[in-house]
Amino acid sequence: MRVHLVAVGTKPPRWVRDGYDTYASRLGRGWRLSLHEVAAGGRSHDDPQACEREGERLLRAIPERAFCVALDEQGKARDTEQWARQLERWSHEGGEAAFVIGGADGLSPAVHERADACWSLSPLTLPHMLARVLVAEQVYRAWTLLCGHPYHRA
Repeated sequence: MRVHLVAVGTKPPRWVRDGYDTYASRLGRGWRLSLHEVAAGGRSHDDPQACEREGERLLRAIPERAFCVALDEQGKARDTEQWARQLERWSHEGGEAAFVIGGADGLSPAVHERADACWSLSPLTLPHMLARVLVAEQVYRAWTLLCGHPYHRA
């Protein structure tokens, strides 16, 4: 299973890189998590087209055949078992999924149109850099659940 994390921002703080790398490096048995970073488009209060430019960059970074999930606070909430079951289905239906995290101004309408699903990590508004670590951890947790690894204790 190839999981792509497509995210706005090219200079994450060290704690974000370390957190992401910790979980991405733990995956095994044919699972791989890849990070695709795109440059921010600027702030929308200064430039109304900033979010659209970010969206264009995000769309170019999403693998063509990947099932695409837009991560947005208005999306559908999923628990860990639902994440795991869905990732397992995707692994049997082509083996590729992309989770897309926008920048400070969210995702463009074009990214939402490309998305096959829209999920929420939390009803809270999260810093987009923290969302990277959360996605990596949930992918790892889903893998451990599917493998019977003791990391996940529900």
